[in-house]
Amino acid sequence: MNKVYPSAAEALKGVVADGQLIAVGGFGLCGIPEALIDALQASGVKNLTAISNNAGVDGFGLGKLLNTRQIKKMISSYVGENKEFERQYLSGELELEFTPQGTLAEKLRAGGAGIPAFFTKTGVGTIVADGKEVREFDGAKYVMERSLNPAVSLVKAWIADKAGNLVFNKTARNFNPNVAQAGRITIVEVEKIVEIGELDPDQIHLPGIFVHRIVLNTTPEKRIEQRTVTKAA
Repeated sequence: MNKVYPSAAEALKGVVADGQLIAVGGFGLCGIPEALIDALQASGVKNLTAISNNAGVDGFGLGKLLNTRQIKKMISSYVGENKEFERQYLSGELELEFTPQGTLAEKLRAGGAGIPAFFTKTGVGTIVADGKEVREFDGAKYVMERSLNPAVSLVKAWIADKAGNLVFNKTARNFNPNVAQAGRITIVEVEKIVEIGELDPDQIHLPGIFVHRIVLNTTPEKRIEQRTVTKAA
């Protein structure tokens, strides 16, 4: 089975649709599958529910899909750097399921592992637990969280072989592995594709069984979220 597609647009063809639950890798501006997001924007699909740690920034990452109103709901843990996200949410144009960061990561990991739900102390006694089952174990209260299984996952990795085995580059190995495992269809954008057998098995971060389609992007835009420099003495 050939998992390599000639373009991001071709990789999304026949997979994305209006009203889908999608998951997108990345943390801040690190590890964002930008070519796949651009292709998703160009596809014109709308009414999406997007799972992502954050919503990018204005005009980059998922911020592009917010600008074109293709996202109706976000499932996120951090939304503080996107002014358009803030505006849409406060005006009632955008739904938000605010989720603690560790809980969000576990909801994706559990979804990929076939675990439908789990209990956590995080959020007990807060609005995070509103409407959810709360149980007591060994004298402590836990809230039940449902796992996430998006129809499509968009992921950024550094290297893939043609079987879809992945290597992530440093901190880009953040939410991306969990997002990849959770998706029913997982599409990965990479900077380099090698032949099967070229990767050291001990260096593979995610096996290809979780990857369905691969796209090459040799010139990704690597933004720095907050540039910090030392002043000259």
